Amino acid sequence: MIKIIKYVFIFGVLSSCTTPKQKDENVVNKASEKIVNPTNKVKLSSDIKWEKLNPARGDKSPKAGTIWGDRKGKVATGFLAKFSDGFSSPPHIHNVTYRAIVIKGTIHNDDPNAEQMWMKPGSFWTQPKGESHITSAQGEENIAYVEIDSGPYLVKPITEAFDSGERPINIDAANVVWLNNKATNWISEQSDAEISFLWENDDETNLKGIFVKLPSKFEGSLINEGKIFHAIIIKGELSYKMPDKNEEIKLDSGSSFSATSKAEHTFSNTNSEEVIFYVRTNGSFSVRE
Repeated sequence: MIKIIKYVFIFGVLSSCTTPKQKDENVVNKASEKIVNPTNKVKLSSDIKWEKLNPARGDKSPKAGTIWGDRKGKVATGFLAKFSDGFSSPPHIHNVTYRAIVIKGTIHNDDPNAEQMWMKPGSFWTQPKGESHITSAQGEENIAYVEIDSGPYLVKPITEAFDSGERPINIDAANVVWLNNKATNWISEQSDAEISFLWENDDETNLKGIFVKLPSKFEGSLINEGKIFHAIIIKGELSYKMPDKNEEIKLDSGSSFSATSKAEHTFSNTNSEEVIFYVRTNGSFSVRE
């Protein structure tokens, strides 16, 4: 089955008019229950173990660091990809479709004959399986978050290219559509946080991807309802409090927090700049201060 992906230009606008208000009338109200046996986990960017993304290219290969899952196995996976300054891949294809977000540096990903379009941090793109493309990077440090719905993630020659029926999407950070508490019930009335709906699988998985933006000096929480929940810091630094502990953990870009059941994630942004993180989940969530 081909998975239909709804992106910010369409889904974000529709969400501001109908989706959150009509489908999730009680999203924020459901957040009042006490969480028993929390499953919260964090992973620091400094704990990422790097290896070659494409070993066949030797020292010219980008590096990859798994956040969750196993990109060499058959399961869904999220990982970081790191590119050297001036990197440019030869034309190639992948056996699976992937989604990606620029975290550091600037990255170009498109058809080999396309004009270069350099995407800055916070930009989002997709690469359909079977489609020939190149990936390039410019910057002292270039890192992207990449996720797949199933593996393994393989690099193959363009002689094996095929048309899956999917089409690529490249969305610059400046074109992301943000929704505040007046446009969606996923944000409490007291909160200045914003969200952006990026994609949703049109199948029984109910999986979706969403940006969350927290302003400077934000103090609050996010309560997720789904059994799948992964959040990756894209921009800024978040102070994350583990449940039932006084410990606060600093999560910089590339760090993540997760849960495998309904969970409350308590955090703050004590810095002068906004924090943006990406959420992959199969349920709704609410953000409140």
